[in-house]
Amino acid sequence: MAYIKSRKHAVARAVPQLTGAAAATLIAFSAPVMAQTSLREVKVESAVENYKAESVSSPKATAPLLNTPQTVQVIKEQIIREQGATTLTEALRNSPGVGTFNLGENGTTNTGDAIYIRGTDASSNIFVDGVRDLGSISRDVFNIDQIEVLKGSAGADIGRGSATGAINLSTKHPQLEDAFSGSVGLGSAKYKRATADLNKKIDDTSAFRLNLLDQDAGVAGRDFIKNKRWGVAGSLAFGLGTPTRVTVDYLHVKQDNVPDGGVFTIGLPGYSTPQASRSFLNSAARVNSKNFYGTTDDHDKVTADMFTVILEHDFTSNVTLRNTTRWGKTDQEYQLSSFMGATAQLVTPNPGNPATWTITRNINNKNVSNEILTNQTNLTAKFDTAGLSHTAVAGVEFIREQQTNLTYVGTGAYPAVSVYNPNAYVSGYTRSLSGAYTDGKTSTVGLYAIDTVKLNEAWQLTGGVRYDRYDTDYKSVLATGATTPYSADDHVISGKLGIVYKPAPNGSVYASWAVTKQPPGGANFTLAASNTANVNNPDVDPQSAKTAEVGTKWDLLDNRLSLTAALYRTNYSEQVLQDTDGTYYRAGKKTVKGIELGAVGAITPDWNLSAGFTTMDTKVESPTNQVVTADGSTDLAYTPTSAFTLWSTYRLPFGVTIGGGPRYNGKMKRGSDGAIGTPSFVESYWVFDALASYRINKNVEIQLNIFNLFDKDYVAAINKSGYRYTPGIERSARLTANFTF
Repeated sequence: MAYIKSRKHAVARAVPQLTGAAAATLIAFSAPVMAQTSLREVKVESAVENYKAESVSSPKATAPLLNTPQTVQVIKEQIIREQGATTLTEALRNSPGVGTFNLGENGTTNTGDAIYIRGTDASSNIFVDGVRDLGSISRDVFNIDQIEVLKGSAGADIGRGSATGAINLSTKHPQLEDAFSGSVGLGSAKYKRATADLNKKIDDTSAFRLNLLDQDAGVAGRDFIKNKRWGVAGSLAFGLGTPTRVTVDYLHVKQDNVPDGGVFTIGLPGYSTPQASRSFLNSAARVNSKNFYGTTDDHDKVTADMFTVILEHDFTSNVTLRNTTRWGKTDQEYQLSSFMGATAQLVTPNPGNPATWTITRNINNKNVSNEILTNQTNLTAKFDTAGLSHTAVAGVEFIREQQTNLTYVGTGAYPAVSVYNPNAYVSGYTRSLSGAYTDGKTSTVGLYAIDTVKLNEAWQLTGGVRYDRYDTDYKSVLATGATTPYSADDHVISGKLGIVYKPAPNGSVYASWAVTKQPPGGANFTLAASNTANVNNPDVDPQSAKTAEVGTKWDLLDNRLSLTAALYRTNYSEQVLQDTDGTYYRAGKKTVKGIELGAVGAITPDWNLSAGFTTMDTKVESPTNQVVTADGSTDLAYTPTSAFTLWSTYRLPFGVTIGGGPRYNGKMKRGSDGAIGTPSFVESYWVFDALASYRINKNVEIQLNIFNLFDKDYVAAINKSGYRYTPGIERSARLTANFTF
């Protein structure tokens, strides 16, 4: 229920324990607001806030969602708050088929938002307010107004990247009002979380906004794993409501986590041994899904800073110039003690006594810094020519991205870990920087133009093209100082074209085509010349993908509810894949096709709904029909065959709201790398979450979230070899008190 008139954000959260600067700043800014005796008038709305969005926040958007010829999903802050989601990965559960399905390889683990969309890793296609955000960080949603998921080729909008989609996080900005909100949350696995959101009107055209975060939490059903972080996001805006506006944003986040290397797959369906002499492993009991195979030295420390200046000027009501300058840096320092799981590393001295079975620990270290400096200039204009109405966008973007990766050398080793009774309190290993490192830098100049042309009341055309010129320099430096340099420079052209037919003002039928390209090196800048077919070889042509989509969108029930349906097909070409022997080969092409259905909005003023369903039929084609997945098929790995998500809430009388819904992921195959005897796929699963809240008065609401209501045991992610998996969280609960003033 919304209580502050015209407010575009929902309640933030606060906890009883805040660390350091976050606590001091929160007290300093929140106390004066809460002490005010004459708060501005509030208005009790007659309906809950609708999940439905009309448009995305990007200045490159030239049409409302209803008339956009592409699958676009907007996840608003309202639903994120109701679900108790705290990270981008958790919020993306509302988008069917999108998630973190790959645990990682070579004994390491994927940290941060390792997102897959339609069968492709899209973790380098995450944007914040339209600017690419690199780095392995779990992005918290404490400063997020809405999340926008663009599915299909998006090269005309974002430039280089994966062909199956992009994600944009729209952050909270100052409003011309005085408001303070916060919440206190406690829950299972020692969960404690707090955020606070202060908006202060300075004068008739200026305002300030401050969002604060503090969290210290474990993971339900997992020993030792920890997600601890705090953050500050400040924003100052001038000229609000005038033709010239300036917004200055700064974000600082620190994380001190314990990473999850996964659990042994012994005992899971599909596990067997390739060695006849150890057939006893075929009937071995499943290990406890709580098991932690790391050590107390394991850590994942991340520091992220982001400084942004946005300048906007309206020359007329139809012509706006926008300039965005962003500097951002993410530093990650990481140690994980995990296991690779190979047969040779598993020691079983007494087959009849599993307590004697051990596995060798592998140590993975990382010290990576990602930095970006970018400037975007964007001109939006609405005009008529020859009886045609145009909404056009044109712009130029300058980007400099840099990554430095330091290398460690280890001394000693941790003892082997028990398969069934692991002990984290061990020692014996130390590390230090070796002096070796890699360093990569990519400079890009992008030019783009997008136009939506209204031919008449029934027909519209949307077209866009983007030209990117990139220059990548990469060097690998040994501890001796010996340096191997690589470089690549080229250009890529991406484009899109869509036609929209409107049989009624509240509906559309469309067809679209788009192409996206990915240069060698990608977001990791890892150029190498050791293999001419290597995807990161500087001489390899950019890989490309083309997406075709037909669909329809309808706004019903007085425009409260949006229904969407689409058929899509993405064809990849010039693809490079790694064979099981470590060599690379040209796969020729691979395809992803399926359907996607969506429903979001309000069925009644008290009943909200967000639902989605998708299928993903994948295939990798090459001259030899190369096996790609562990079960011998040519399907893409880490791609559920189908997925469904539903979240719905209903407001009852007397301030009570109930809600919840299921999530479904279909069967998902892992990759093929020569591992034998491990599960070749992840079984499908259903998970149900639930919500109950009670509004005590216009200022206070109590919210209870129950996750995995029926305590479903499922595999959330698996590594390529199938030796390790991430268990889904067990049944757990969180109780939150939300405050709004």
